[in-house]
Amino acid sequence: MNVRPTEDARTFLAQALAIDLITETDRIVTALRQQLRGLRKRGLVLGLSGGIDSSVSVALAARAVGPKNVLCLFMPESDSDPESLRLGRLVAETFGVEAVTEDIGPILRAMGCYKRRDAFIRELVPEYGEGWASKIVIANVLEGGDYNISSLVVQDPEGKQTKLRMPLPVYLGVVAATNMKQRTRKQIEYYHADRLNFAVLGTPNRLEYDQGFFVKNGDGAADVKPIAHLYKTQVYALAAHLDVPEEILNRPPTTDTYSLAQTQEEFYFSLPYDRMDLCLYGLNNGVAAEVVGQAAGLAATQVERVWADIIAKRKATRYLHQRPQLVDDVEEIGT
Repeated sequence: MNVRPTEDARTFLAQALAIDLITETDRIVTALRQQLRGLRKRGLVLGLSGGIDSSVSVALAARAVGPKNVLCLFMPESDSDPESLRLGRLVAETFGVEAVTEDIGPILRAMGCYKRRDAFIRELVPEYGEGWASKIVIANVLEGGDYNISSLVVQDPEGKQTKLRMPLPVYLGVVAATNMKQRTRKQIEYYHADRLNFAVLGTPNRLEYDQGFFVKNGDGAADVKPIAHLYKTQVYALAAHLDVPEEILNRPPTTDTYSLAQTQEEFYFSLPYDRMDLCLYGLNNGVAAEVVGQAAGLAATQVERVWADIIAKRKATRYLHQRPQLVDDVEEIGT
């Protein structure tokens, strides 16, 4: 059930998510400079995917340390959308930063990433192999029920798609193999950071950071995360202010991780980012479910389901934010 947004509620929450773009840009740039001084690093390395978050991060990094002190990495692999590489190059050219392409496909093949993933998929689809493609999707949280259950979508060489419910061992196996991609990319980032004495910049927005939408010691690893406090709506507003190319602004957020095209909401969030922002803001700030629903075009009961999903994901992914557990407390250097 969808409800029509009311103007008062929509205006209220739109104003709540509005930021002073000039002030916020200056604040982030200043913070990055201070953080680099504290880290004793002279520049920034980041992976550039052609998505909105990494594109905004490049723009901010170039302002903070100058384009010559920013290195962007394109790290495609066998399942990557070629469009990501094209758009990434467009962003690098727009902001005048150096960019290096590191094809991680051979590394992943050597580690057995694709072979391990496909072996788990074949437990459900024995014929899965050359010419097939796949992705993982979650149930729609708005429909209630078991919205944490994941399904596998496979496409055969003729283009026919089939959706199958995934037993937990299969799900964990496919995800474990796929996570090699993010961890390999981070290894490459730190190689270049080490050789240049640069810091690694992470690109999660607030939705991703809050909900644990990252891989531990993969895309979750970084020295600085300059946009992790910003709702994705705010990231888009900042992108327009920073003159990120229009093509990036108009591109729907994707994971670009699986061989079938996959949106972020069908894989993790269940809702488009603008509605997720409203729900997350409402939960964080004690806004009534009815008001959030009126702004987001949802029934109050649907908002409450989204809130329950947010809380469940926070609990399930809390360990991603934790430092290694020690037997005894050890005083951190510099504290």
